[in-house]
Amino acid sequence: MPWFLYLLECADGSLYTGIATDVEARFAKHVSGDGARYTRSRKPVAVRASFELSGRAEASRAEYWVKRLTVTRKWALVRGDLDLAAVMPPVDIEADARAIANPNDADERTDVDAR
Repeated sequence: MPWFLYLLECADGSLYTGIATDVEARFAKHVSGDGARYTRSRKPVAVRASFELSGRAEASRAEYWVKRLTVTRKWALVRGDLDLAAVMPPVDIEADARAIANPNDADERTDVDAR
């Protein structure tokens, strides 16, 4: 099931970043006051951008990096002047594949930390 990263413009001109499987339903929750604490006090006015991602993990990762952008760069993302892929560091697919193939391999730091 696809997940979405979305950016909402709030009444004070700020941008809120979140993730959801249904952006319009989540926006309605924010508007009704049942969304995030941030949007309860800043009243969302519009969904300014949404990006479809392959799953929750990828959406959470994107949210992590977008929330660290400056306001100027977030608005550039909204306008399409900045690509979502440009704000996220590349994933080391080979390292992920090794971890999946060998889940019981202990990291050397884990052995040191356990002492």
